[in-house]
Amino acid sequence: MLKRLRLNHLYVLEASLVGLFFIQALRLLIGLVYSRGASASLVGVLDPAAINPALPGIVQPSEISSELSFLVYMLALPLLTLFLGRVRWLIVIAALLAAVGRALIHTDAVGDLYATAMVIGGGLLYMTMIIRHRPQAFPFLFVIGIAADQLFRAVGNTLDPSWSPQYATVQLILSVIVIALSLLTVSRRQQYTDEDAPLFQEGLLPFWGGIGLGGLLFLEITLLALPNAVAGRADVDYTTFVPLIAAATLLPVIPAVRNQARAFISAFDGSVRGWLWMLLVALLMVFGTRVQGLAAGVALVIAQFAISMLWWWLVRPRAPQERTFSGLWIILGCIVLGTLLVGDIFTYEYAFVRGLATPFDVVNTIVPALLRGFRGMGLALLLMGVFLAALPMTQVHRRIPWTGGPAWQNVFGLIVLVLATTGAAYAARPPLVVGVRDENVIRMGTYNIHAGYNEFFHFDMEQLARTIELSGAKVVLLQEVEAGRSTSFGVDQALWLARRLRMDRRFYPTNEGLQGLAVLSSVEIVLDEGTPLTSTGYQTGLQRVQIKPDAGVVTLYNTWLGLLLTSPNGPTIEEQEQDQQQQLSEIFQIITADHPTGNFQRLVLGGTFNNTPTSPLIQRMRDAGFRDPFAGQPPIRSYTLDRTNLQARVDYLWLRPPLQELSAGVMEDMGSDHRMPVIELQIATQSG
Repeated sequence: MLKRLRLNHLYVLEASLVGLFFIQALRLLIGLVYSRGASASLVGVLDPAAINPALPGIVQPSEISSELSFLVYMLALPLLTLFLGRVRWLIVIAALLAAVGRALIHTDAVGDLYATAMVIGGGLLYMTMIIRHRPQAFPFLFVIGIAADQLFRAVGNTLDPSWSPQYATVQLILSVIVIALSLLTVSRRQQYTDEDAPLFQEGLLPFWGGIGLGGLLFLEITLLALPNAVAGRADVDYTTFVPLIAAATLLPVIPAVRNQARAFISAFDGSVRGWLWMLLVALLMVFGTRVQGLAAGVALVIAQFAISMLWWWLVRPRAPQERTFSGLWIILGCIVLGTLLVGDIFTYEYAFVRGLATPFDVVNTIVPALLRGFRGMGLALLLMGVFLAALPMTQVHRRIPWTGGPAWQNVFGLIVLVLATTGAAYAARPPLVVGVRDENVIRMGTYNIHAGYNEFFHFDMEQLARTIELSGAKVVLLQEVEAGRSTSFGVDQALWLARRLRMDRRFYPTNEGLQGLAVLSSVEIVLDEGTPLTSTGYQTGLQRVQIKPDAGVVTLYNTWLGLLLTSPNGPTIEEQEQDQQQQLSEIFQIITADHPTGNFQRLVLGGTFNNTPTSPLIQRMRDAGFRDPFAGQPPIRSYTLDRTNLQARVDYLWLRPPLQELSAGVMEDMGSDHRMPVIELQIATQSG
């Protein structure tokens, strides 16, 4: 018995490490495919002679084609098990591929997408093999792997620090451990006799299990396993919910918890258990994403626990001589995940959909309209994920896979849970920020960070932080900020920048809770709120923040007006400018309502207006009494949108008396496709 338990522990440890590698690589893969694909598409339509070769992130179309071909080959690796599934040593090959690929990420040996594809391919092959030979370890691969990923992200303030080159040595050690464990467990398996059969009962992933796998991964990757995404959706404090999400993820590893769940679900008929569980999670998701506040956050925590419990329902025991197609259904799960992720992308980027080029233009009457129709469909996609994730449970009527264990396993599981949640809480604690007071002069900027990407979609949060740091700005208005989207690697960008720069932050979501506007401030923030603006294209809004540099306050309004995009199947430029004018009218109405006496006191209105200084839109700002600190500067010194063959001024900081600028300039930058305008403000003394 002792030998069996020891081997079982090695199985779980090995699977957990591979699970961590897989989850980290999957998050990285989504962002890499998105960014490198976007870069290659952009490079393909630009004149090569006009592209600045010094810009990071430039990807040739031939490069991404080769990388995606390699990714497809890696995704197809589970098919090997249809013919070689009985060969247990294939587990070693799978673990080796995942471990080596993970060690190669962010090194100069191979491209990141190649290395990430190796981890994904090795991880999928490994899953397929352990489903057959070690099914009892399969749920732990995901549950512990996801929890470990949460710990890493807590340490890195939502940006995984293991992607840093400084982590290479630690990763090399972990990769060596995985390879050694795989060799040890496969070789030791040969030493056991028939009396140890319960440990080696074979399993398989049925068709519905593959569907459920895709649904579960979608829910975990896009929302439930990311505390910052939960905080954004439910409008709750990130720091509070980091340990709660970690606890919800890990609770199922405690046998007593699984026993209690088994006792609860046993009270219902086998034909309705799965549907009841599905309905429970769906209701929690609706409440958690449509109601704001602590109760909504708690609902999503409970949903994460319920989803984490479903990993035990994907795999079932394999009967003697039963044919297994687990490798095929693993690939089906990947297809389901990919389809849901594409839908998720367009719930945010519906406004950027354009008609397809020849020879695909024949579908331009259908496809663009279909993709634009994903606007506001975030919850619907999450509910679809819940439906698919719970389908395996609806198909099992006689068996309940939540089994218990001896008392010492409960104690051990509880210790792991306490250590993990305590560590997560400690890692996620915010730095102490002391607000600047009694300042006569404050530097202020506005910065469209383009979701953390430069023109060619190179993701570099550190470069953005350095730009703000070098500007000396104490207050920064941010636009195109994301708080946990899968395409921006799950990073809460406002939170990460605030903690990196030791500033306070306020985030106002305008789209699906994870995309919007933010303000960073070293000056005390005393109020923040936001209002959505009418948007026929990209949904935007107006954020209001008040800072207190002295006895009075300075009111900041931060916005990002609608884009002007040309498209044969989309709205015309004139229609989009009318959208901007409508939004500006609403902004004036909001400002007037906030200052009913007509005394605007100290007020700054800034952000991305997506129009040039000579446009009627900007003239309306001047006519309304707002002053432009950059007026009169040569265009070459004041442009803010900086792309190949396109430089224009579209980002502004507007002042109302008695505020007076002392200087105004634009920061040079390669972290975004926008440059950061910065002004130095003389703060007039105000007593009230």
